[in-house]
Amino acid sequence: MQNRINYITKWIKSYAEKYNKESLVVGISGGIDSSVVSALCASTGMKTFAVTMPIRQKPEQDDLSMLHGDWLKQQYNTYHNTVAHCKFDLTFQFEEFERMMGDQDKHGLANTRARMRMMTLYQLASMHNGIVVGTGNKVEDFGVGFYTKYGDGGVDISPIGDCMKSEVYAMARILCIHPQIIAAAPTDGLWDDGRTDEGQLGMTYEQLEECMIMDQEGVAPLDSEQITRLEKFREIQSANKHKMDPIPVCMVGDVAE
Repeated sequence: MQNRINYITKWIKSYAEKYNKESLVVGISGGIDSSVVSALCASTGMKTFAVTMPIRQKPEQDDLSMLHGDWLKQQYNTYHNTVAHCKFDLTFQFEEFERMMGDQDKHGLANTRARMRMMTLYQLASMHNGIVVGTGNKVEDFGVGFYTKYGDGGVDISPIGDCMKSEVYAMARILCIHPQIIAAAPTDGLWDDGRTDEGQLGMTYEQLEECMIMDQEGVAPLDSEQITRLEKFREIQSANKHKMDPIPVCMVGDVAE
């Protein structure tokens, strides 16, 4: 797994240098994915902005994000002052938007949180000639589409987009990510009640990985429980397919004007 860490780190830096970018901007939630990605960014030696953006956040989630931001600075600023940890509380802006739109569509407003964070990250990237680095893993981004379009899905590069959740945990242990973050239940941080990812999806990440492998490799389920989970996986995937597929373009071709 150390080889994978080294490869991803070099890949991030190579991409940024290819387009003459000077910094990396990544949102950190206190979750495992963003913690690993921000550590990989910091490992490049490039200027890295780790950004905490609470919106009516549960205290424990905000605490973990702050804990990780402090750890990043201690870990990577020993010789070069390349890591900055920024905090922007977007609660006021979100609640003003909520007041204007009304709160009838809870799901839409949950996605608005992710989109406000995306806007913040891109503003920072613009200010510092940087790129926004994504934190989605393979299961979320390409398995079930568990992300917000033009929210946490609005990024320039996706370093762990080809890594299963279990592989992200393995990298976290090698990178010495704080044990509290590794032990915390994954959550998208979009809901006031602090609901978990697995609670929303109805399956554990281990089960989602199993279903993704079965689906991609044509492996037959072994029992009725696997059949039920695979059906659920395909149901979620189908509902989110519009997010994962490229934006449709109406090709007019030789149609007469």
